[in-house]
Amino acid sequence: MLSALRSQSLPSALRFGCLAVLLLISPTLSHAEDKPMERTITVSATGTAEAEPDRARITSGVSTEAETAREALTKNSETMSTIISELKAKGIDPKDIQTASFNVEPVMDYSKDGQPPKVRGYRVSNQVVVLVRKLNQLGDVLDNVVSAGANQIQGLAFEVSKEDTLKDDARKEAVANALRRAKLLAAAAGAEVGNVLQISEETSSNGPVMYAPRLAKAAASSVPIETGTSTLEARVTVTWALK
Repeated sequence: MLSALRSQSLPSALRFGCLAVLLLISPTLSHAEDKPMERTITVSATGTAEAEPDRARITSGVSTEAETAREALTKNSETMSTIISELKAKGIDPKDIQTASFNVEPVMDYSKDGQPPKVRGYRVSNQVVVLVRKLNQLGDVLDNVVSAGANQIQGLAFEVSKEDTLKDDARKEAVANALRRAKLLAAAAGAEVGNVLQISEETSSNGPVMYAPRLAKAAASSVPIETGTSTLEARVTVTWALK
């Protein structure tokens, strides 16, 4: 009889314990709900800095056609070897010469009488990217590459070797612009900007180089090159507390 009474009283004890826990938790939840939400303002802004490029990358290569793939490959390899040897002879470090692409494809002959296309030969293309660390040699390098047999110049891109360090001025300007806009918006809403809560920077490569008319000092017989000025851009997003 005693054990039966104990088994019946156990659920009541459990219910009492759960009720006590709920009573302890409820005031905390109620207090959290009454806490006011912190007011913030988030602004994104950009800053720029000007820098002169101090090196360049050339993408050039050779495209060769022949009746057979073997013949086209042989001719292409001979010309490309000549180009690479010429670059090394002009002082380009081998580590600054990198193969960018290599392709072998059939050359199709499409007749006009509705017949199926036929293979009339093969084309071999080989391209390299050359890093020129001395811009006063860039015109000569281009002239030498073409003279050695390159029949493709796919691109010429100027670079700033210390871009990340030089971009610090752009970062400072971006933060200053964000703060100016934040103060303007906060004042219009009848508030003031408080402490900084979060700062983030968007990382992305710069767009095309913007050129200024400054002619590089190259030999008169070489290709004329304008190095121009590179615009470095930084973009930040800042969150402040409002007071």
